[in-house]
Amino acid sequence: MNFELSFIPNRTDKPRDSGITMMMDKGLSLRGVENFVEASGHLTDVVKFGFGTSYVTPDLKQKIALYKEAGIRPYLGGTLFEAFYARGMVDDFLRTLDKFDLDLLEISDGSIIIDHDEKCELIQRMAKDRTVLSEVGSKDSGILISPSKWIKMMSTELEAGSWKVIAEGRESGNVGVFRPNGTAHTLLINRIIAKVNPNDILWEAPQKNQQVWFVKLFGANVNLGNIAPHEMIPLETLRLGLRGDTFFEFLPDDYAERLKQVNDDDAGEED
Repeated sequence: MNFELSFIPNRTDKPRDSGITMMMDKGLSLRGVENFVEASGHLTDVVKFGFGTSYVTPDLKQKIALYKEAGIRPYLGGTLFEAFYARGMVDDFLRTLDKFDLDLLEISDGSIIIDHDEKCELIQRMAKDRTVLSEVGSKDSGILISPSKWIKMMSTELEAGSWKVIAEGRESGNVGVFRPNGTAHTLLINRIIAKVNPNDILWEAPQKNQQVWFVKLFGANVNLGNIAPHEMIPLETLRLGLRGDTFFEFLPDDYAERLKQVNDDDAGEED
């Protein structure tokens, strides 16, 4: 960092298993990737080429190479896997990964229904040679999944070989573990983390209020995904208590209480 500050929470180092940040690339240009890596590559662990964008984005091989050179692991979005699966082209999907030299992949069933036993078999098969992320939750807000089913699916997918399970939030942040207005499904999340290790979960949290909520709940090293390229540095300041929303999270209690008291006194004098 550029200078010293006390009471900054420790962040895990890359390559890391917790405190992961996943950026969502929805079509950055080659120059855009270069600029992103220069500004935020040090904060980025994985990059997802969102939904089916990798099918139409230009310079895909070059983009992948730039991310890898920066120590970032790129992968194709889960919706693209579903597009291959729906067409009976799973082997073609694997050949596509080989073609682009990708060792990280996502298996999801947010847009289509895949028998869960079959999904776990796919995870187990692909985890033998690659690192697998699997996603739980539907992209359809009308499909409600009980907490017990969330827990069962996450647990069995981890047992099958998933590195992390992704908790669906979509790029909009209004489905899955979030309500339509973007607030967290607190009861659902609390039920999940009572049974599933939070370090094994990557929470999709595209909105700032969602990122704040997870940092306050889990601390600086929570796994967060679907972060926009221009939000990577702002998110890191949330993780470190260097933004108003989390300013007091990592200060000692006596500091926080004293500063809050000063603010209250100042407010009283103005009144």
